Amino acid sequence: MICEVIVDIAHSEVDKIFDYVCDFPVEAGTRVTVPFGRTTVTGFVMRVKEHSEYPSEKLRKIYRGDDYPALNTECLALSRKIAERYRCPLALTLRLFLPSEMRTGKVAERYRSYIRIADGAYEPPARAAAQTALLAYLDEKGEEEAPVLREKFGGAVSALLKKGVLAEEKRQILRDPYRGVTGGGAHTLTPAQRAAVERVSSTPKTVTLLHGVTGSGKTEIYLTLIANALAAGKTAIFLVPEISLTPQMLAQLRARFGSSAAILHSGLSAGERFDEWQRLRAGTARIAIGARSAVFAPVENIGVIVIDEEHDGSYSSETSPRYDTFDVAAFRARYNKCKVVLGSATPAAETYRRAVGGEFELVSLPDRINARPMPEVRIVDMRREVRRGNPSPFSAVLREKLGACLDAGNQAILFLNRRGYSQTVICRDCGYVAKCENCDVSLTYHSEENCLKCHYCGTRYKMLPACPSCGGVHLGYVGTGTQKVAAELKKLYPAARILRMDMDTTGGKEGHYQILRRFSEREADILVGTQMVAKGHDFPAVTLVGILDADMSLHFPDYRSGERTFQLVTQVAGRSGRAGETGEVVLQTYDPDNYILRFAAKYDYTGFYEHEIGMRAAMAFPPFAKIVRVMVCGADERETVAALKDTYGRLQSVYAAHAESFLFFNRMHAPVKRIQNKFRYQVLMRITDESVLKEIYDAVSAEKHKNVLVYVEENPSNLS
Repeated sequence: MICEVIVDIAHSEVDKIFDYVCDFPVEAGTRVTVPFGRTTVTGFVMRVKEHSEYPSEKLRKIYRGDDYPALNTECLALSRKIAERYRCPLALTLRLFLPSEMRTGKVAERYRSYIRIADGAYEPPARAAAQTALLAYLDEKGEEEAPVLREKFGGAVSALLKKGVLAEEKRQILRDPYRGVTGGGAHTLTPAQRAAVERVSSTPKTVTLLHGVTGSGKTEIYLTLIANALAAGKTAIFLVPEISLTPQMLAQLRARFGSSAAILHSGLSAGERFDEWQRLRAGTARIAIGARSAVFAPVENIGVIVIDEEHDGSYSSETSPRYDTFDVAAFRARYNKCKVVLGSATPAAETYRRAVGGEFELVSLPDRINARPMPEVRIVDMRREVRRGNPSPFSAVLREKLGACLDAGNQAILFLNRRGYSQTVICRDCGYVAKCENCDVSLTYHSEENCLKCHYCGTRYKMLPACPSCGGVHLGYVGTGTQKVAAELKKLYPAARILRMDMDTTGGKEGHYQILRRFSEREADILVGTQMVAKGHDFPAVTLVGILDADMSLHFPDYRSGERTFQLVTQVAGRSGRAGETGEVVLQTYDPDNYILRFAAKYDYTGFYEHEIGMRAAMAFPPFAKIVRVMVCGADERETVAALKDTYGRLQSVYAAHAESFLFFNRMHAPVKRIQNKFRYQVLMRITDESVLKEIYDAVSAEKHKNVLVYVEENPSNLS
């Protein structure tokens, strides 16, 4: 028997099929250990066949293989599709379907030994008191873990095992993340929810956009569609944009479906992730929930794929392969002949255009459950606050509303999309700004640890006692972060219990969950956070939301900056007033007349969309063109610039052949010139004909630079 094998080495030089002889039964998708050159490597069997076109004496033998195929037929087909689409080694795409620790051999099944009385009667000798006690113990208990028995009864255990009086059995123990996570049961659907479920189920279109305002009950629609899929003997995938949302969604799925729900995300321990993957692969779990990577869950016969908050930028991978989650979900939907449901209160403009254009089914939920009103948004002009001599991050209106909220026994959320204490440390004598040695960005001060941190590479620095440039000691703090906001709140409201939720406070698997649990159980009055607090959370006691710097994302050098601001403001505002009491939102801005903020304050998505899509059409931005960026990164600037010149030269040939398809073509520094000691250059293009993409990828693939990374990004979610 001959096996076609892809070796697990992500390099273009070995990105090809190798034939091996196999003298034991094996199926396509099985991981095998094979000789390769002078070493031994892991590989994936892509196909099994009877004959090879190579002479048999030149073929080497497979050493060993797993007991079962790790990858099913669909996974193999999808890996080929991704490798072809994004021009990356097939080994790299195959890795997407496996827990990383499984590939490296650092994790395995976990077993536990149990001992019970074997069949047949046995009378221990009169002097064997320990054996008598042991048999009496097991007679009452039935079975016990082997280590516990050996600790209690010592050598009597081994003696009875030898005689066959006792039997020992090893069982696999599954590590269960979020064991304590529980949630409520199913809810009765409203007429609008029932109609939405029927539309999704009956439409001949594969993709449905569920456009519902915050609090409109989208989650219950998702759960009903999943229940319908399971009832039909199928499986489901449920994707959320943030790890912080997975415990909340998992609680609802487990309340409804028990252990059928398995969670996949990077926050789990190696063993937990491996065991959850195994449950899905074996079919004992039939619902995969997680962030972006859960789209590669090893489930078969899929009935529905849900992508919640579909607009979120985290659904685009920023590491190779640079896939778009929707593209992968669409492939799996076609393969399984199932539905994809995209849900959002603020869909991406590209998605909404495809829905109103008829490519996707569009289902709208314009009202909250039980017709609860959307919270009133009050725009506060922070320029006036400055003129009045108010230096704090809180306007007078927000302080008044916060006091009233706390006095009434309610909860509040304050949103600021910047962590740390202050954004920048600056010398007031010479103007020196503390910057990271590895990245071309300023450092952020964190008061609790009294250190400076780089939010790009994570490097920490001791707080400066004096300016390293002029020796001055007049160091100032510019900008406000969540840490400073929490400290200021403590001064204003000493009795208030305050929680902070950002990258610095959510370390570990349950970091997000524990903060959200404590806030949900009323262990805190105010939750201060970054965009982690903006999406999907449902806190009935929250009646006030404060948005502290609504302008922050408005002026990024990115064509999506207006859209992202509208989405963030709308999403975070939607956390208020989701139960009985009417909610309020205080939106602080230095640009109160900005059209984006005005649309957001009125929850006018349609108005925003029409304005935004008109602007993009006029400027020929996506979806009316595609932005393609070729990044060139290296530790040595000379080598990086040389690679940039070579790459640019090849791309110029593509540009010359298809000049009519290019709206823009140029090379330049990346906006952030250096990250993690890597110099960054880019060739930026805007094209109107996607068929040119193949030649762009071909040109980049032809570049061979040992110490410089060159790769392609399509409509990158982050242009910095």
